[in-house]
Parts: sequence; structure tokens; C-alpha cells
Amino acid sequence: NHHNKTHLWCTSITMGFDEVLAAATEAITTPAGAVTLGALIVVNGVLLTRSFKRDAAGNSFGDFFTGSTNILSNRDSVLKRDQVKDSIAGYENLFSGARKEVGAIHSEESIKTREKEYQTMVNSFYDLVTDFYEWGWGQSFHFAPRRKGETFMESIKRAEYYLALRAGMTSETKALDVGCGVGGPMRNIQQFTGADITGVTINEYQVRVGNQYCEQKGIDKKCRLRQGDFQKIPEMFEEGEFDVAYAIEATCHSPDRVKTFTGVNRSLKKGGIFVGYEWIVLPERGFDKNSKDHLRIKEGIEVGNGLPTLATAADIKKALEDSGFEVLDAYDANQNVHSKYEIPWYDTLNGSFTLSGFRMTRLGRICTHCVVSTLEFLRIAPKGTVRVSALLNATAIDLVDGGKQEIFTPSYFFMARKK
Repeated sequence: NHHNKTHLWCTSITMGFDEVLAAATEAITTPAGAVTLGALIVVNGVLLTRSFKRDAAGNSFGDFFTGSTNILSNRDSVLKRDQVKDSIAGYENLFSGARKEVGAIHSEESIKTREKEYQTMVNSFYDLVTDFYEWGWGQSFHFAPRRKGETFMESIKRAEYYLALRAGMTSETKALDVGCGVGGPMRNIQQFTGADITGVTINEYQVRVGNQYCEQKGIDKKCRLRQGDFQKIPEMFEEGEFDVAYAIEATCHSPDRVKTFTGVNRSLKKGGIFVGYEWIVLPERGFDKNSKDHLRIKEGIEVGNGLPTLATAADIKKALEDSGFEVLDAYDANQNVHSKYEIPWYDTLNGSFTLSGFRMTRLGRICTHCVVSTLEFLRIAPKGTVRVSALLNATAIDLVDGGKQEIFTPSYFFMARKK
């Protein structure tokens, strides 16, 4: 509808973000808007589904409309189109009652079920969300502290380079990436230090994608992904095989951190360094497990990110010590999240608008959800895609709430040395 689009563009100059958001949502979700959107997707996207190509240097999913046609349905996909619906249903069953009744997934029985089904839960989660993450976030699936004047991607790389710096990585270093995703941080760190890095992820799809990117960048001889469970590192690597190890917002998925960290410890040479960032709740900053609102936020983050349960800083330090490490340093890298010198780590999710980061904003997520809804209706996207989109939209709100109240951080830094 030409009038609607022109009106939205003109008024956005003087309207606040919330007003623009409401106007855009109304325009997209009206019958005329839906028809226009559907036509744009079909004309611009269907043919490109067949010619989908990975791009390590850019965004594999292209522009907003055409890229969306390849989410959960491209040549590298592990899930068949008819498996997506069952996979999201199975995943949701592990969090039965979540977001309907606060405390429903907080019981010992519920947590034990997710710990027992850890492999299925995490693998299913990343089968479903990897494309959405890369589509909206890039190849590095993590948050980062961000300074004023710093772009989103600059903050992401700075957080990665900081780990390399603290671990003392050089071109002679042999490193292990524990829970590497599609390998965005691994490739950035390799190009920054020249180190030889092996990444481990439980998810076959991420291995397929990540190794393509390593080859495209010409670093596949020094940088590679292996499929495996980081709960079983001793079965994958020799004792003392690595100089350093790092984990970026990954071991929050672990049902038993002592087992994970013990495996990492065994894989390191004596005196080897292990650094990383962890997702934790912050009792020292006010998180109250007896608060219904705090519990709502905690559970929302868990269900939307495939987590058995969120730990505390004390839990992380104890797990490291019980695994044979000496903790050298540990602190919340977001401790100054609301300083006048910083941009909150959750700011992009909260709706700060930039052309390059549009997909991450609230308006961008609503547009994406409308796009995938249309794609699923037109049978271009697999059934179940909309449910995955809704899951991620809901957890974005929980992450923002946790960040605003300073009861959660995704960037609890730790540095430990093998005894």
C-alpha cells in the first residue's frame, strides 16, 4: 500500500520509536500490507532459495526479504522441512508450562529432565535457531560490553580479542574453542593472533556451515570445527593437547559444569589458561529467587536459550576450582552497564535503530516474524518456523528486562589456570 508506506516514512521523522513501531506493525499486518509483503517475498525470494550461497565475509542471508526465504531451508540444513514442526514441539515440551505459570520449570524435576535430555535439547535448539541467529546477529553468537562511540560489531570483536589477550594467544598457540557455534569468534581470534584453533559444537549443522566459512577465508588449515559434546572432551582429544581454551557464552548449556570444565582441564598442558564468558544471574546485584518477576525473567531466558538452569558467579568459580583450576580473575564485564560511558549490552534488542542493525531491533524482529509467517503460510518456509521466531522474540524481552534490572549478565568473565 503506497499510501501506508509513504505515511510511515514521512511521519517517522517526527514520531518517537514506539509510535513508529506501532505504525509499522499495523502497516505490515493489515490485509493490504500482508498482500504486498507476500508479493515482495515471492518475487524477490523464491528463485534465490535455489541459488543460496554462504558468504564468510558478509551476511549469507542477504537482504531482509530474500534472505528470509533460506531460514531453516537451505542446502546445508540438517533438519528436513517436515521435521521442523516436530523439533520445535519436542523442544517446547522440555519447558512445559513456561511463560504460562511462573515457577513451572523451576522445580528440581523439570531441571533434571532438561539435564538428562541435554544433548537433544541443545542440538534441537541450534538446529532451529542457528539461521535466525546468523540472519539477525552475524556469525558471533554472543553479547558484549559496549563503549559509547563503538559499533555493535566493534564491541563483539573487542570482547573476543580480550579473551585472546588474557590467554596470551600468539601464532604459536594451539587453542580449544569450547562450544564454538558457527565459528565466528574462532575465525576472528585466529585472524587476530595467527593461532591454531579447534572448535567443538554438538550441532552438525553448525559444523557444516562453520567449516565452509573457514575455507572461504583461507584459514581452514589453522581453524576447524568438529562435532562433539563438550561434556565428553576426553573422548575427543589427547591429554595436554592444547595450550589454552576459551568458551564464549556456551557452557551455560552444560548440565554439569564440573564435568565440562574437568574435560577442558585434562585437554590443557600443565599451567594452561582457560578463559571465557558465562551467562549468570546476579544475587549480589539484587536477583531474588523468591521474586515472582525475577523468576519470570530467569525462566524466560532459560526457555528461549536452551538452558537447564542459570547459575551464579559463586557456582562458576566453585565449578572451576572443583575441576582442577586455580581461578585467577573473575568479574562481570557488564558491571558498568548503565554508566554514562557505556551502551547497555541489551540496547540493540531494546530497539535502538540503525540501518545495519535493523534485524536485531524490536521493529526488525516484528518484521522478521511477519515475513516468516507469510513464508510459512505460502509454504515456502517449513511448518514450525513461526513458532521458532515467536520463541526468540519472547526471550529478547526477557533478556532486556534482566539487563535493565541488572539481575542477569551474559558476560561474566573468568580466567583460570590448570594446576
